[in-house]
Amino acid sequence: MSLLGRVEQVAAAAEAADGVAPLDEATWLWLRSGAWPERRDGVGDVVRPTGFLLRRGEELHLVVHPDHRGQGLGHASLATVEGPAHAWSHGNHPAAARLATRHGFERVRDLWVMRRPTSEPLPALDDPRIRTFTAADAAELLRVNAAAFAHHPEQGALDEAGLAARMAEPWWDPAGLFVAMDGDRMLGFHWTKQHDARLGEVYVVGIDPAAQGQGLGRALTLAGLHHLQALGVEEVLLYVESDNPPALATYGRLGFTHADVDTHVMYARG
Repeated sequence: MSLLGRVEQVAAAAEAADGVAPLDEATWLWLRSGAWPERRDGVGDVVRPTGFLLRRGEELHLVVHPDHRGQGLGHASLATVEGPAHAWSHGNHPAAARLATRHGFERVRDLWVMRRPTSEPLPALDDPRIRTFTAADAAELLRVNAAAFAHHPEQGALDEAGLAARMAEPWWDPAGLFVAMDGDRMLGFHWTKQHDARLGEVYVVGIDPAAQGQGLGRALTLAGLHHLQALGVEEVLLYVESDNPPALATYGRLGFTHADVDTHVMYARG
């Protein structure tokens, strides 16, 4: 079995046991793109049937197979990591919190998952600035994304290759990507995602900082919600930083709620 196959096997077992995926979409795109070298020499990665430790610069991905937890494997793996590093605990796992404290990591970010059932009625939307995406909009979308997420370490780094990779995913549907335009200039966008027959996602909402204060965040979110509701999904989720009051307020007014179990935590060590 390839190293990638082993990673997939351990990750699937962890998700089944914990109820949350241990790796996010960006990490899977990296692993499957060919950019991750499938070898152990010189890259510091360790992949075994008992679990894996992957390193991408200062970014760590540590997962222990559920059948081998409680044996000190997580501690032994982290003990090999020197210097600055950061890692996500998807689902805020208690064992991750204990490991973080033991190895000098501090809690630095909380990413919330908020959810909304589609059975709740939606406000009407009538905004002539909003239409669906076309291939000619790609450059403007990247410009707005870079401006909107200039201080966001993951989303703000999206480039042409990253955009193409996401548009090559099986779930990609141009009819689910909405843009607000002022002539040829994009003001903002809302990219939706349908996971399966019952679950949809507010994948990314980005507003050009120069267009803030025009109600575009709410309008674009509504456009996507109407689209997902028409597809017949039962629930829509989204990810939002816990320290973003304007976004939390907008989503709260649209009926999204957050439960404590729906929290992803980043730990970092300087």
